[in-house]
Amino acid sequence: MEKIRKGDQVVVIAGRDKGKRGTVLRRVDESHLLVEGVNVVKKHVRPNPMKGQTGGIVDKSMPIDQSNVMLLNPATGKGDRVGVKVLEDGRKARVFKSNGELVNA
Repeated sequence: MEKIRKGDQVVVIAGRDKGKRGTVLRRVDESHLLVEGVNVVKKHVRPNPMKGQTGGIVDKSMPIDQSNVMLLNPATGKGDRVGVKVLEDGRKARVFKSNGELVNA
């Protein structure tokens, strides 16, 4: 079970964008996430008249490793570790380690 999923609010805990918050847009692979507004780079784009693209320098979000982000706990407003708990009906659910509350997603 993935501890961080698409749509989760996360906070960056390491790297150039430490302290920034954002929403997970998608999972690139097993260990990398695309978070909006985090790890933004300048990309030089060549114009392509066939596709109607204009050239220039554009901002692009690049993937960040999931070890550098923590799930944002809305109760505390800080990043929190996540665990997996088996419910009474046998389903697995994500819970915050600090207070044991279920993750709403």
